[in-house]
Amino acid sequence: MAIRRSPRLRPQIHAGEQGAGVTHRRSPRLHPQIQANGDGAGVTRRIRRRRGTSPASPTSLPDDDDMLREILIRLPPLPSSLMRASAVCGRWRLLVTDPKFIRSFRAHHRKPPLLGVFEISDQGIVFNPILDTPDRIPPQRFSLGRYTGICELLDCHHGRVLVKDWAWEEILVFDPITRQPHSVAVPPDLGFPFLHGAVLCADGDQGHVHGGCYLSPFKVVMVSVHSQGTRACVYSSETGICGNLISTEAPCEDIGKSAVLVGNCLYWLSIGEVIVKFDLDEHSLTVIRGPSVTNYIPYDNRQIIEVEDSTVGFAICDCSCFQMWQMNVNGHGATWVPWRTVEFHTILGFPPRIEGQVDMKGYDEDTGAFFIYVNSDVYMVQLKSRQSNRLPWTHHFSSYHPFRSFYTPGTAIVGGSNGAEFLHNSYDDWQCPKASMIYFIVIGDGMAAAILTEFVASHHVVGVFISLSEKVIMSKSSQVSNLARSFEYH
Repeated sequence: MAIRRSPRLRPQIHAGEQGAGVTHRRSPRLHPQIQANGDGAGVTRRIRRRRGTSPASPTSLPDDDDMLREILIRLPPLPSSLMRASAVCGRWRLLVTDPKFIRSFRAHHRKPPLLGVFEISDQGIVFNPILDTPDRIPPQRFSLGRYTGICELLDCHHGRVLVKDWAWEEILVFDPITRQPHSVAVPPDLGFPFLHGAVLCADGDQGHVHGGCYLSPFKVVMVSVHSQGTRACVYSSETGICGNLISTEAPCEDIGKSAVLVGNCLYWLSIGEVIVKFDLDEHSLTVIRGPSVTNYIPYDNRQIIEVEDSTVGFAICDCSCFQMWQMNVNGHGATWVPWRTVEFHTILGFPPRIEGQVDMKGYDEDTGAFFIYVNSDVYMVQLKSRQSNRLPWTHHFSSYHPFRSFYTPGTAIVGGSNGAEFLHNSYDDWQCPKASMIYFIVIGDGMAAAILTEFVASHHVVGVFISLSEKVIMSKSSQVSNLARSFEYH
């Protein structure tokens, strides 16, 4: 059987007028084209192609540090991100610990990650981490120390926790990152037993991002409610004193939930149908009537929320759905209109069958997420995306106070928000990943590269040791050794 050859590989032969075979190759770029003249002689003629104008010279790229900075600034704002980057080499370490880089890193992400929640348990005020390894913060790392006895957890905003100490009758502002408490004396006119409050960052610099405030100034808004009226005052950490007393004669029942920050106003929900509003710009105090809700909805299942564009909303949770209202303000006061209803069965990941009571345990105002206790489990529910995920908690002693902050384990804060320094021997509170590892490859020019390889949790990678002189790589996982051995070291 004859073998058929591809015309792409075989030169084409054409006959001239005198019968001479003239060979033409198909590619005019690589070979000249030969054509026959009238005498049958092969004449070689190069065909010139018209070339386009040369492209403009490329724009010069930024130097290596600028390029690397733009890459590292896009790492996720999780606790382990900058620590892993700092372990690559000294150059990366100097870059990610530079105060300018840290400010740019936080400004790029804007919102700090949700690290966990604070709550009151039988052991006092405790921290429950919400992230997975390696970003999981051990509960003891954010322990409030002795401020876990006869204390009440009032608020948690901008990386600080506000505690009401009944034993000493004072308010404590606690920073879990620096573990530094700050005592605030309560004015006698407010009345300690009826006192509630909120702590906020007072840094007014343009571009400041909350969540990495640490040693930045703060303010505490203290509100006292009782049947004879409502009073408030603002404490400033910069001056160390409380401002003038602000009061209204409108009565209000006791408050059982922490404040919600919507726009530039704080809102507290009382046990009745009354909402206390404090305007941070005008330093004014107002009592607002909430929407009329049927009495069978318990107080714990009612929540002030933010609906859209810094608009105040109100949500309730029963055994089958979420119902929400929106507050409209006009010349006649505030009115509430129905806004949205979300059925439980439309939420992805939520239990299809509800057994027993449904409890609303907390609200994250930055993302609009609810913490719901149902069927002996705790779920974090996102109503905008209608998704939920089950959290590794099976208890619900009290309300949850979400804690958000930019945090890197093993860091010491130097000079407030303008500096940070990685400590050499302070990684004891960081849990190494089981399913991932960073490999360090030193190449000829002294630069360093890091390859992040993901493995299944069953490998339990515990470490990688690289000896450049002996080219030895040790690891508990044979796949790690085989992968790392494929690289050439200089």
